[in-house]
Amino acid sequence: MVLAKLKDGYDAAEVERIQAGLRALNCPGTVHYTAGTDAGLRDGNWNFVIVADFEDVASYRGYDEDATHNELRARLAPFVEQIARAQFEIPGS
Repeated sequence: MVLAKLKDGYDAAEVERIQAGLRALNCPGTVHYTAGTDAGLRDGNWNFVIVADFEDVASYRGYDEDATHNELRARLAPFVEQIARAQFEIPGS
């Protein structure tokens, strides 16, 4: 899971292109992958989110090292004020 708080005045069209690129990734071992913008249902939420499920740690590491993923990550970086990440295993999976 990744959450990002984007800087005021970020380029929304470029962020949408980055999200589309992320959604188009086809990294081996990806079970489910979603990237999008906060729905704005509560004040103070962060703008950008990725929720991704992988078959195993090796699949996550492959995604993390994927060249296209890292190019998209680099394009997003100038717009990011803060970022939070967490990886966890889902019990029973």
